[in-house]
Parts: sequence; C-alpha cells; structure tokens
Amino acid sequence: MPKEIDRVVTVSSGLIEEVMFVLGEEEKTVGVGGINIQNVWVYSYPLDDGKFVNGSDGRNVLQVLYPPIKELPLIMGADAAINYETLAGLDPDVVILRVGTGGLTSMENEGVQKTIQTIESLRIPIVVLKGPPCFDDPDIATISDEIRIIGSVFGKEERADKLADYLESQTQVVFERTKDIPDAERPTVLVFGMNAHRAGALGTQGAGSVKGTDTVESYFIEKIVHAKNAYRNTGSPLISAEQLLALDPDAIVLSTSYGYHPPGELYDAMYYKNVGELSAVKNHRVMSLPWTPYYSNRLEYPIDVMVIAKAAYPGRFADIDLGEWLLDFYKNVYGVDDGTAKALRSAQWMDWCVEV
Repeated sequence: MPKEIDRVVTVSSGLIEEVMFVLGEEEKTVGVGGINIQNVWVYSYPLDDGKFVNGSDGRNVLQVLYPPIKELPLIMGADAAINYETLAGLDPDVVILRVGTGGLTSMENEGVQKTIQTIESLRIPIVVLKGPPCFDDPDIATISDEIRIIGSVFGKEERADKLADYLESQTQVVFERTKDIPDAERPTVLVFGMNAHRAGALGTQGAGSVKGTDTVESYFIEKIVHAKNAYRNTGSPLISAEQLLALDPDAIVLSTSYGYHPPGELYDAMYYKNVGELSAVKNHRVMSLPWTPYYSNRLEYPIDVMVIAKAAYPGRFADIDLGEWLLDFYKNVYGVDDGTAKALRSAQWMDWCVEV
C-alpha cells in the first residue's frame, strides 16, 4: 500500500464512498464502479380509479452529500464487468473493492477472482472488502470490520472506530428494548420485495421476493429486533400470492428489491388487491425500508433495523418518531445540518414516515 494515497477508485454500491465521506477523503475518489451511485429513480403505481401515485428523485445519499460523484468516470457497468482500460487510465493509487455487492457475489465466484487478479496484474494496489453476503452467518460485525479497514487505508482508524461504534450503538438500543420478550410473544415479520408491478398482474412472475434465514435481513429481525422471520427457508426466492397469503406475517417490511415501494403500494395498488386479507395489510403493519439501490448493507443499516423494530413492535417503539430519528441519524453519521438531513431523508424516499 502506498504511503501517500491521492487517487482512489471505488467499486461498491455506496459503503466505501460513504465511509470516505465521513473520513473527509471523498475528494480523492477519481472513479466509481457502482452505477447506482449516479442514477436517479422514480416509482409509480396505479389505483383503482385509474390515477397513479408517483415518486421522483430517489437517489443514493452520496449525490446529496458529495454532488461531484455524479460526474466521475464509471469503470463498471450494470453487467459487473470492469473496463480495465478506463481503470488503468485513471492511474489510481489504490482500488477499494467490495465483494457481495453490485454483481460481485462472493469470493468463491470465478468472475470475482478474475477481477481481483486482473487488477493486481495491472500493478494497482487493491483492498478487498467482504460484505455480509460473503458469510454463512452475516451480522453487523462484518460491516464494522469493513469500516475499520477503510479507516486504516487512510490512516484514520480512530474516526472509523467512532463511526462503527455509533452505528452499532443505534442497533443496541433496539436490542435492549426487545431482548426479554418471550418467544411466544414475538411477532412474525416478512421482508418482502414487491414484484407484481413488473408482471402487470399477480401470479405471472410471482408476488414478490422474500429474505430467507441466511440473509442479513433475517439477522436484523431475529437477533437484534427479537421477532421471527416469517419465511423459514434460505435464499431470496420469488413467492406467489398464495404463498404470501399462507405466510400471513404479523408485519411486512418492504425492501428495495425490484425498485422502491412505499407502504401505500401494498395497501392500494390494484395489482395487490387480492392479498388485502393479509393481517399486516388489514392492521396497517406495513413499513418500507429506505431507498438503498441494489444493496442495503451500508452505513444506513441501523435505519433498516429501526424500521423493522417499529413494524414488529409499534407499541414498544411508539416514543420514537421515525421522521425525527432519521434526521438525528443523518446528522450524527454524516455531520450535516438540518436542511441536508431532510434532503437525505427525501432522497431515500422516507418522507412517508412524516406524512403518516
């Protein structure tokens, strides 16, 4: 690793770039590998009366925090193939690459191994991080490890420690409130990625995807929130409307699989009318995770935990105003003012928690 690092190429869906911002090193980024960092999204869903509910300007938080990132050269497209000519032309002092995100699925994947070997053959120093999907039993400790590794690259270990500790402290608040709940009183929670909008009608491609017991989302549900994952198998498969009705979870948390989906879409979109008998729908126990395109295990992971906690135990967390809690979280993590914190909340499409 060179002693002086002035030019960095990052390959991730946001974690590396977010940590660099917190460390004050964002201006050293000369190229990025995650197209989702630069994209802007919209969403739309139809109602029975023919009208549509529309959302716009969803984006990665980095576009709010560090607008120049939108203009940086992109070295990797949606197909996860790196343009090595572009990479070499940027003359980076180091490449920081995160496996488990953006098509770089695991350390065992041949394509990932070839990517690392090719970068090394260009005589470019490379730091490889392993995200939660790289582990059989994912948990937040691995994210903290990644943060600390990035801190060591820039000689800012103390600041990285402080960041990792703060994030873990936010999930500890949830852990302490729920750890003594008896197993028989723990509700079932389903992390659900809505898909019916793509099919045009339920059943053609499945109602949506679910997060199995081997995912970090399940870890959030069962080990931190102390609820039960309603889906008891592994993986992240598509399920049918019939399977969804059979699971009938006490609470549903909408993930960003297949795009962003606010709670109102499950309540009101015409293509989900035939799952209206779900307990979570009838009892208005549906909440949405923040818009974290492509991969959710970034610095905002405590938001995911808090959303799941409020969905699972609305009474136990009634004193926490999610809209205000989010602003405090952004301020503490990124050191921003109130106006920027509100812009971050809007960019992550979390203003629904203010409007309800």
